[in-house]
Amino acid sequence: MNTIIPITEIQTEAVRQMGVCNACRYCEGVCAVFPAMELRRSLSGQDVDYLANLCHSCGACHFDCQYAKPHEFAIEIPALMSQLREETYSRYVWPSALAPVFARNGLWISIITAITVALFIIGFISFTEPSVLFASGSEEGAFYRAMPHNAMVAIFGSVFLFSILAMSLGVRRYWRSTGAQGSMTWRSLWQAAKDAGQLRYLDGGGMGCMHESEEPSNSRRVAHHFTFYGFLLCLASTSVATIMHYVFGVQAPYPWWSPTVVLGTLGGIGLIVGPIGLLKAKREKHDALKPERSSGMDVAFLYMLLATSITGLLLLVFRATPAMGLLLALHLGIVFSLFLSMPYGKFVHGLYRYAALMRHAHEQAQINKH
Repeated sequence: MNTIIPITEIQTEAVRQMGVCNACRYCEGVCAVFPAMELRRSLSGQDVDYLANLCHSCGACHFDCQYAKPHEFAIEIPALMSQLREETYSRYVWPSALAPVFARNGLWISIITAITVALFIIGFISFTEPSVLFASGSEEGAFYRAMPHNAMVAIFGSVFLFSILAMSLGVRRYWRSTGAQGSMTWRSLWQAAKDAGQLRYLDGGGMGCMHESEEPSNSRRVAHHFTFYGFLLCLASTSVATIMHYVFGVQAPYPWWSPTVVLGTLGGIGLIVGPIGLLKAKREKHDALKPERSSGMDVAFLYMLLATSITGLLLLVFRATPAMGLLLALHLGIVFSLFLSMPYGKFVHGLYRYAALMRHAHEQAQINKH
């Protein structure tokens, strides 16, 4: 049974604008949004929530549109969908009470949390064994002189599991509320994975993303790829480290040639190049494509990814120096803040988009079947 959510001002405007688009249909070959729109004779608030997360903000429809401002219809789909996407993060998040807190102060909360946790770790080290704070350590188990492994797992495992729970319940709310039940099949899962992995709809219908001007460019798509695959490499590095610790009994830090370090280094580089490219794209985005209001949580997530990667690579380079303890504390503080903020910002965008791509793949398969 679908959850009925009161329609908001932004949803109402999205329904109006998409109604004009549904009558025009000039942009039906630009991306997945318009074919999905055409399957609906009328649109609800839940429908536009689905379409907003299917939109990749390539900007092509804006520059193709004959009804864009200054026309009286004032159609501005990319900017509106961007604003509506951020609204869906708050609408479906769990627990709901935390959504407005992060929406108003997301970047500052992330920074303050990171600093607080880092100071806590520094205080913990100073209280238990002060000499470790400025001791070098590249030998096996050196990191756990600063903080015992079990304490590290308890603290960071707890916040990570909370984030997984919160994001799972948020996606479940989004899935049910937008009426996507029945869309999850092996075929739609695979098609969505291919579309997401290739960023298929971030190409403006084949020419490229037009986020800066009418001139197509693939720079934003490349930055997304660096970020996405950099994150996957870092996740793989962490997974390998877990296996090495619990299965083979080998403790961090690991030698330069180990799979953990190689994967983590490549992932860290990706999570520096990608977020910098995305932040640059945001700064240079065409004024007509920018949302009227933004919570800043998307920018906060990119900055936290960037900070996590930079401190992680610095820790790798300087772990055999007296800076190891301080760098470890700072890196762990940023990681804690990243985990805590993940359910309330840009990270859930990827989960909602994957769900939207899966539903779109299922709908298109049903059409082709008939």
